[in-house]
Amino acid sequence: MTDLNTRIQGSYIAITGASSGIGEKIAIECAKKGAHLILLARREELLAQLAERIINDYGVSCHYYSLDVQNLDSIHQVFTTIENEIGQIDILVNNAGFGIFNNVIDSTLDEMKNMFEVNVYGLVASTKMVLPAMMQRKKGHIINIASQAAKISTPKSSLYAATKHAVLGFTNSLRLEVKEHNIYVTSVNPGPMKTEFFTIADKEGNYIKNVGRWMLDPNKVAKIIVDSMLTSRREINLPSWMNAGSTLYQLMPKLVELLAGKAFFKK
Repeated sequence: MTDLNTRIQGSYIAITGASSGIGEKIAIECAKKGAHLILLARREELLAQLAERIINDYGVSCHYYSLDVQNLDSIHQVFTTIENEIGQIDILVNNAGFGIFNNVIDSTLDEMKNMFEVNVYGLVASTKMVLPAMMQRKKGHIINIASQAAKISTPKSSLYAATKHAVLGFTNSLRLEVKEHNIYVTSVNPGPMKTEFFTIADKEGNYIKNVGRWMLDPNKVAKIIVDSMLTSRREINLPSWMNAGSTLYQLMPKLVELLAGKAFFKK
């Protein structure tokens, strides 16, 4: 059943990495609120299935486009097509991203390149495609999915954490740049979630074994994100206990590393 009592009813919401995981969950929550969806991901067949489900279950329009955010030319082409075929994008959720857990010495330069191209360059390029129209309309919302790894880095996530530090830094600066244009900018910094992210990031399965019982429910995370849309919420940090640790780390990094050293080696 669709809940129409919401500020995002009738809005057009584009979501990268929408074919599965938290991106898929966000899309469904948006549809429940009466928003129109623009689904973006590489796996077009999964997008088609999700779009059909959303249209049938919630009665909103749902468009989908195959997009590889690692390809900057593709980003320009797809967003230009969206502008011509659909028109405005009211909310952009930059969700596409991946990680690989590995020590720096064992990581390849290709892994580094790929993670930065997807997690950072693709996010910035997608944002730049929607900003001009948002600034002209004096309305819009950019939501960037970062990570608690953007605030506190742990062993075997050096390259992934570096990309998420970049996302958080970009988000914080962008928020100030577009404030006068009445555009909201929110960073989402979740801890580990029960999604397929870890099929790539944690191939040995050690991290899931160690922290599985504390993993976030992506359905609950998606609802929190959607409830924050078109509000001035600066950050969404989940879970609260992990964010408290991240905050303490900013203040007393040496003490946290001393007390929580063993917990950092869970991957």
